[in-house]
Amino acid sequence: MTVARILATKGREVQTAQPHRTLREVAEILAARGIGAVVVADIQGSVLGILSERDIVRAVAHRGAKALDDAASMHMTTQVITASEEETVLAMAEKMTAGRFRHMPVVKEGRLAGIVSIGDVMKFRLAEMEHEHSAMRDYIASAA
Repeated sequence: MTVARILATKGREVQTAQPHRTLREVAEILAARGIGAVVVADIQGSVLGILSERDIVRAVAHRGAKALDDAASMHMTTQVITASEEETVLAMAEKMTAGRFRHMPVVKEGRLAGIVSIGDVMKFRLAEMEHEHSAMRDYIASAA
């Protein structure tokens, strides 16, 4: 199965922020939306970085509360690993595990096309395994 299948199910909406937004503003977005990361993008939809809850916690740990007035661009992850819609879900999960991150932007033709969280990947994989388990049970029952 591909990343496109996850996006078809969950939708393609991505919360973005501009690089000049403060960590405080981004934290407010995260809290209001109940999400763990925002993609920092330019007006054309190109990914500039990603800013997660972890990034904000690290910034506050290093600079104290004054970090909340810093621009997102100061603390975002700039070496963003992305996926394509054609990539397999398993390949995406392996990248996320190896890189120890929980959110991966999906890019199509250089523009942001969606975002997938590790929770989305796990939900999809569990449903896939349940389907396989059910098919195997049906096969065994019909062979008996």
